[in-house]
Amino acid sequence: MGWGDMEPPNSSAAGRSDTCFGVFNASDGHGQAQNSITSPWFSTAFGLIGLCSNLFALCVLLSSSRKLSSRARSSFLVFLCGLVVTDFMGLLVTASVIIPYHFIKFAWAEVDSSCHLCNFLGFSMVFFGQCPLLLGATMAGERFFGINRPFSRSTSISKRRAWSIVGLVWGFACLLGLLPVLGLGRYTLQYPGSWCFLTLLPDTGNVVFCLLFALLGIFSVLLSFVFNTVSVVTLCRVYHDRESVQRRRDSEVEMMVQLVGIMIIATICWMPLLIFIVQTVLQQLPASGQMQMLPTNTQKMLLIYIRMVTWNQILDPWVYILFRRAVLQRIYPSLRPRPSIVSLYPVLNPSLRRKLTADSVLQ
Repeated sequence: MGWGDMEPPNSSAAGRSDTCFGVFNASDGHGQAQNSITSPWFSTAFGLIGLCSNLFALCVLLSSSRKLSSRARSSFLVFLCGLVVTDFMGLLVTASVIIPYHFIKFAWAEVDSSCHLCNFLGFSMVFFGQCPLLLGATMAGERFFGINRPFSRSTSISKRRAWSIVGLVWGFACLLGLLPVLGLGRYTLQYPGSWCFLTLLPDTGNVVFCLLFALLGIFSVLLSFVFNTVSVVTLCRVYHDRESVQRRRDSEVEMMVQLVGIMIIATICWMPLLIFIVQTVLQQLPASGQMQMLPTNTQKMLLIYIRMVTWNQILDPWVYILFRRAVLQRIYPSLRPRPSIVSLYPVLNPSLRRKLTADSVLQ
């Protein structure tokens, strides 16, 4: 998502406050800073690295999923696959609009006078931004119940159900992204004129949508943190138990390392932007109805935070690529295939043990 680093449209477009234009002043001395802000070659290389990383991770995921017999591990890979596909499409969709603008230098107000392109780009930013956060929380919740409540489910999640959950996440993020199109808030062209996003002006619709977007993202990150922390603590307690020294479950370690990595990246990349949005709209509430244009510092800070968010889509695939079991075993050789989740509960009815072994939550 987000490539906000190109030249502004003409000043006449920037002066229109009744559509998706007018949030920033394109002629307010910003042109002198453009060369130092970015170059088209940097953005193109940046996009290609992200696309290639996600494509490589997707190939590795598909190859790994064919070799698995564990349903739980397979469902976890479905969630990971959904995350990688989302990141890949987010980069691809935004790049398909922004990179051509970089080289063609079209007049945005003339090409998109009705703001359809801006609405599409703003929707893409919101949709492909929220999906990774929601999927991260979903994956953390699934692992939380798999590790801490292993007997609360008769079977692990099937691939079809996992894809259904991913579809629900996509559907929810899609509805969220359509709210400005339906009248709650609006998408506007942002500094330096290359991308569209939600509007940080203090009118009621924009404030509600900004807070909804930001607080939902913060809630997703915090929920992931709680679920992952409890799951990691549970695994640490198990591994320090003397009866389980030789029963370490490498699948659990692999999945939790990947989840924690995804959570850390999301927190570092997303929390500054989300907190900035909340802080900005709340501070501007007293000026409701009086402010028609964002302050210059606010515009520049928003651009910086959006660039940080973009790194989330580039780093996510490398979490899976680098923290796979094969790589972890080279770093930590004691991670070897071990018995399933019944290792945690050695005193079980034989029939229950057979059932859990067949439908184990983990390998």
